[in-house]
Amino acid sequence: MKGQEVTIYGRLGKNPELRRTKREKSFCTFTLAEQVEGEENPRWHNIVMWEKECEHWAKILRKGNPVIVRGHVVERVFKDRPYVEVNADAIGFTNS
Repeated sequence: MKGQEVTIYGRLGKNPELRRTKREKSFCTFTLAEQVEGEENPRWHNIVMWEKECEHWAKILRKGNPVIVRGHVVERVFKDRPYVEVNADAIGFTNS
Protein backbone atom coordinates (compact mmCIF):
# COMPACT_ATOMS: atom_id res chain seq x y z
CA MET A 1 0.00 0.00 0.00
CA LYS A 2 1.32 3.42 -0.94
CA GLY A 3 1.68 6.05 1.76
CA GLN A 4 1.30 9.81 1.61
CA GLU A 5 2.34 11.42 -1.67
CA VAL A 6 5.19 13.93 -1.34
CA THR A 7 7.19 16.27 -3.55
CA ILE A 8 10.67 17.16 -2.32
CA TYR A 9 13.12 19.75 -3.68
CA GLY A 10 16.69 19.20 -2.56
CA ARG A 11 20.26 18.21 -3.32
CA LEU A 12 21.68 14.71 -3.45
CA GLY A 13 23.72 13.86 -0.36
CA LYS A 14 25.54 11.03 -2.11
CA ASN A 15 25.77 9.36 -5.51
CA PRO A 16 22.95 6.86 -6.17
CA GLU A 17 23.79 3.26 -5.32
CA LEU A 18 22.44 0.79 -7.91
CA ARG A 19 21.67 -2.70 -6.60
CA ARG A 20 19.50 -5.75 -7.29
CA THR A 21 17.21 -7.81 -5.12
CA LYS A 22 17.62 -11.59 -4.84
CA ARG A 23 15.07 -11.84 -7.65
CA GLU A 24 17.17 -9.51 -9.85
CA LYS A 25 14.85 -6.50 -9.53
CA SER A 26 16.86 -3.27 -9.99
CA PHE A 27 16.70 -0.46 -7.47
CA CYS A 28 18.81 2.53 -6.46
CA THR A 29 19.05 4.45 -3.22
CA PHE A 30 20.31 7.91 -2.33
CA THR A 31 19.82 10.62 0.26
CA LEU A 32 18.27 14.00 -0.45
CA ALA A 33 18.85 17.14 1.65
CA GLU A 34 15.80 19.42 1.69
CA GLN A 35 16.33 22.97 2.96
CA VAL A 36 13.17 23.83 4.90
CA GLU A 37 12.38 27.49 5.55
CA GLY A 38 12.91 28.38 9.20
CA GLU A 39 15.14 25.37 9.89
CA GLU A 40 18.88 25.82 10.26
CA ASN A 41 19.87 22.32 9.12
CA PRO A 42 18.55 20.44 6.08
CA ARG A 43 15.94 17.71 6.45
CA TRP A 44 17.35 14.43 5.13
CA HIS A 45 15.28 11.92 3.16
CA ASN A 46 16.11 8.35 2.11
CA ILE A 47 15.01 7.87 -1.51
CA VAL A 48 14.46 4.57 -3.34
CA MET A 49 13.70 4.18 -7.04
CA TRP A 50 12.83 0.88 -8.75
CA GLU A 51 13.30 -0.86 -12.12
CA LYS A 52 14.33 0.75 -15.44
CA GLU A 53 13.96 4.33 -14.25
CA CYS A 54 16.50 3.72 -11.50
CA GLU A 55 19.09 2.38 -13.93
CA HIS A 56 18.78 5.55 -16.03
CA TRP A 57 18.97 7.95 -13.07
CA ALA A 58 21.81 6.06 -11.36
CA LYS A 59 24.00 6.87 -14.39
CA ILE A 60 23.09 10.59 -14.41
CA LEU A 61 22.63 11.76 -10.82
CA ARG A 62 25.62 12.85 -8.75
CA LYS A 63 26.17 14.14 -5.23
CA GLY A 64 25.11 17.80 -4.97
CA ASN A 65 22.72 17.77 -7.96
CA PRO A 66 19.58 19.85 -7.32
CA VAL A 67 16.55 17.65 -8.02
CA ILE A 68 12.84 17.33 -7.43
CA VAL A 69 11.48 13.95 -6.33
CA ARG A 70 7.82 12.96 -6.38
CA GLY A 71 6.87 9.77 -4.59
CA HIS A 72 5.19 8.07 -1.67
CA VAL A 73 6.29 7.77 1.94
CA VAL A 74 6.90 4.21 3.12
CA GLU A 75 7.43 3.33 6.78
CA ARG A 76 9.33 0.11 7.56
CA VAL A 77 11.00 -1.58 10.49
CA PHE A 78 14.59 -2.63 9.87
CA LYS A 79 16.52 -4.48 12.61
CA ASP A 80 13.85 -3.46 15.15
CA ARG A 81 14.18 0.24 14.27
CA PRO A 82 11.59 2.36 12.44
CA TYR A 83 12.76 3.57 9.04
CA VAL A 84 11.07 6.03 6.69
CA GLU A 85 11.86 6.26 2.98
CA VAL A 86 10.34 7.77 -0.12
CA ASN A 87 9.64 5.45 -3.05
CA ALA A 88 10.23 7.78 -5.99
CA ASP A 89 7.74 7.77 -8.84
CA ALA A 90 9.47 10.60 -10.77
CA ILE A 91 12.73 12.56 -10.59
CA GLY A 92 13.81 15.70 -12.42
CA PHE A 93 16.51 18.35 -12.28
CA THR A 94 15.80 21.82 -10.85
CA ASN A 95 17.56 25.16 -11.26
CA SER A 96 17.97 25.82 -7.53
